[in-house]
Amino acid sequence: MDSLAQDGSGATDGLPPPPPVPPNVFPEHVSEPLKKKVLRVPIARRGVGSKGQKIAIVANHFKVNVSNVDGHFFHYSVSVSYEDGRPVEGKGVGRRVIDRVHETYDTELAGKDFAYDGEKSLFTVGPLPRNKLEFTVVLEDISSNRSNGKPGSPNESDRKRLRRPYQSKTFMVEISFAAKIPMQAIANALRGQESENSQEALRVLDIILRQHAAKQGCLLVRQSFFHNEPRNFADVGGGVLGCRGFHSSFRTTQGGLSLNIDVSTTMIIQPGPVVDFLIANQNVNNPFSIDWAKAKRVLKNLRIKASPSNTEYKITGLSELSCKEQMFSLKQKTKDDDGEMQTLEVTVYDYFVNYRHIELRYSADLPCINVGKPKRPTFIPIELCSLVSLQRYTKALSTYQRASLVEKSRQKPMERMRVLGDAMKLNNYSAEPMLRSCGISISNSFTQVEGRVLPAPRLRFGNGEDFFPRNGRWNFNNKKLVDPTRIEKWAVVNFSARCDLNGLVRDLIKCGEMKGIRIEQPFHVFEESPQYRRAPPLVRVEKMFEEIQAKLPGAPQFLLCLLPERKNCDLYGPWKKKNLADFGIVTQCMAPMKVNDQYLTNVLLKINAKMGGLNSLLTVEHSPSIPLVSKVPTVILGMDVSHGSPGQSDVPSIAAVVSSRQWPLISRYRASVRTQSPKVEMIDSLFKCVSEKDDDGIMRELLLDFYASSGKRKPEQIIIFRDGVSESQFNQVLNIELDQVIQACKFLDEQWSPKFVVIVAQKNHHTKFFQPSSPDNVPPGTVIDNKVCHPRNYDFYLCAHAGMIGTTRPTHYHVLLDEVGFSADDLQELVHSLSYVYQRSSTAISVVAPICYAHLAATQLGQFMKFDDSSETSSSHGGTGVTSAAAVPVPQLPRLQENVCNSMFFC
Repeated sequence: MDSLAQDGSGATDGLPPPPPVPPNVFPEHVSEPLKKKVLRVPIARRGVGSKGQKIAIVANHFKVNVSNVDGHFFHYSVSVSYEDGRPVEGKGVGRRVIDRVHETYDTELAGKDFAYDGEKSLFTVGPLPRNKLEFTVVLEDISSNRSNGKPGSPNESDRKRLRRPYQSKTFMVEISFAAKIPMQAIANALRGQESENSQEALRVLDIILRQHAAKQGCLLVRQSFFHNEPRNFADVGGGVLGCRGFHSSFRTTQGGLSLNIDVSTTMIIQPGPVVDFLIANQNVNNPFSIDWAKAKRVLKNLRIKASPSNTEYKITGLSELSCKEQMFSLKQKTKDDDGEMQTLEVTVYDYFVNYRHIELRYSADLPCINVGKPKRPTFIPIELCSLVSLQRYTKALSTYQRASLVEKSRQKPMERMRVLGDAMKLNNYSAEPMLRSCGISISNSFTQVEGRVLPAPRLRFGNGEDFFPRNGRWNFNNKKLVDPTRIEKWAVVNFSARCDLNGLVRDLIKCGEMKGIRIEQPFHVFEESPQYRRAPPLVRVEKMFEEIQAKLPGAPQFLLCLLPERKNCDLYGPWKKKNLADFGIVTQCMAPMKVNDQYLTNVLLKINAKMGGLNSLLTVEHSPSIPLVSKVPTVILGMDVSHGSPGQSDVPSIAAVVSSRQWPLISRYRASVRTQSPKVEMIDSLFKCVSEKDDDGIMRELLLDFYASSGKRKPEQIIIFRDGVSESQFNQVLNIELDQVIQACKFLDEQWSPKFVVIVAQKNHHTKFFQPSSPDNVPPGTVIDNKVCHPRNYDFYLCAHAGMIGTTRPTHYHVLLDEVGFSADDLQELVHSLSYVYQRSSTAISVVAPICYAHLAATQLGQFMKFDDSSETSSSHGGTGVTSAAAVPVPQLPRLQENVCNSMFFC
């Protein structure tokens, strides 16, 4: 580096001078290199709304006062290893080791309290005496502190015989300085100046609360903690319990720092005897009906306590043979002639009954639990094994389990308020030493906020009739639909559902007539042949279509399909795929349980929307007078990505985008759906350049449809509603997804520069609102944009729907970009109105309709994949298929036929 010339030109001494410039050559002006692209960030709030009736509300945020703003958190990285240098992998051991360090070396640590995250980070208020510290600690017995009973002490000979390798272990701990975080960063964040430091400082506060819960023996799941309290457990079937606990997180809000506490539920394995769990899990009557191959998969890695010693082990498998046949080598006290310890081959049953004198009632003919290493198994009779409490169950729940969970975890607003108030008192955060040393105190009272109740938009029905919804609801009694369709060429298909078919068809036609839908008699009723009832779903659908093609003179306009089961019927996916992708036929499935007028009306609302009709409109759409939307061509998009269940790592994610059509309407939509790599949240196919002239992306398809359906006008405004992204991904939505949308527009027309609005909708948060003076939920239309909202960013909460059961979950809308320039009132009113255009129901819904439609479209096309040959590899219990997302090409979805792809097939 030193040889470079001092003039900064970078020329070195040894090079010849540059050649002279010939007289006829003029210096050429080189344009500046392109500036680095400026990254978009979420916009700041532009003001608050004022429309609507004011209402006093409380939120589950608790005020936090920080007095020590001049202090610093010191971040240390922690490494814990065994004596031989191997790093400690086991979860939970880290906390016990660090606790022991804290007890043993109090003076070397200058009496400092720790906040430890259980993994590699440790925080203190103020520095430790040195930047690098090394300690050695010994732990006596490594077992969980979540025992079901009291730890018992087995007799000494039992203890020796078990030869437990981890009676006491020595650990080496290294703590080294990593960073210094000023507490001032929290105060800056409250003024809207967020930084990496402020996020880190809040993370430290969250870690202090997690540690507080861990010390009480709680199960920790991200920001939630669960006590080992059987009264908090609810059996949802299949050996799975819903465990009720609490979520807690610190939030920066306009009202200052607050602690957001909410009720949270996680799934755990039913604690107690292993056999009882397996009987419940497999829904059998006795241990002798258990499928042991299935049992082995479910039990692997679960923790048990073995009686009578009460020692904790991790299950590694099951024995190949039953307890009374499984042999092992028992070491004898006597030595043979060569001085080696003699061994005796005995069965596990014989050893426990005759040597240990433990009575076994039913284990003799069942496999044993293996808690040993692959080369050195250790067998324990199954009836001596009990599952430890608070072990998470992470597989997807069945429909019945989910329904049971929802029913059992519901809480009315008043009950939820009481539980949260009690939790604040019980947690006693004022006694937490780390919080005290930060100068932090947390109020025990709910935060008071001012809400506003927006008036419901007026709806237009048939015959020019207008109606104001009451309490977020309306009905179609004695009303005609605003744009009813005619159903002329149609047929009924019955997949062995038991019902009075003639009566059903008669009632459907009559109900349709009352709503203005003209339905002719069906051309034919196709009954499934009994011989195919037990055939695979694809075969049943194929055979049914062969019959339809043989009987009908041409393609029907519509098929009504009766399914034998209401939920999760495995005919649904193949049937939809056949109709929409192969033949382009609109279809409605139903499972007729109790058919009444209300049920038929709801079915007809779906049929009418799918067939191109409209059930109701906003009066402001009809007139058109929606602020800023009715003036210039505007397209409204809803985007959502749905992922496979947690265990399935090889099921493609499905991205769906719906777009409004026939501007100035905002009630008609069409969808475009694509697959992408598993668990990828950002949509990657909005713009997909396949050649210089071709874009095969989602946006092109939607923009061309808007142009064709809106009188050959391009949208000058594009309003995007994006679902399911967390705050950490907002910048990606603004810079990755929005860029693709802009590219798609430019690809169609280089000169075209529409204005964008980008709004993220979040349902997965923990802010709840209550009326202090009423046991009811907050009224539909309640909007909150102060106090508990972000100190800088543009966000608001809206409860558009009437919460009938449980506590209403508001939708949290974040406005990331607004180039159109909506006022706060106009934007809130547009979002509120979009909760009233959902064609499937006669109620306001909790999130804007385009997002709901995107979710429906993704779910429905996801069903196409389920029974494809390509999905054979995906395992049903935790992805033993290909795990890495990049390793496997993503199977593409079939494209829908021309005549249904622009319809609301997803309704």
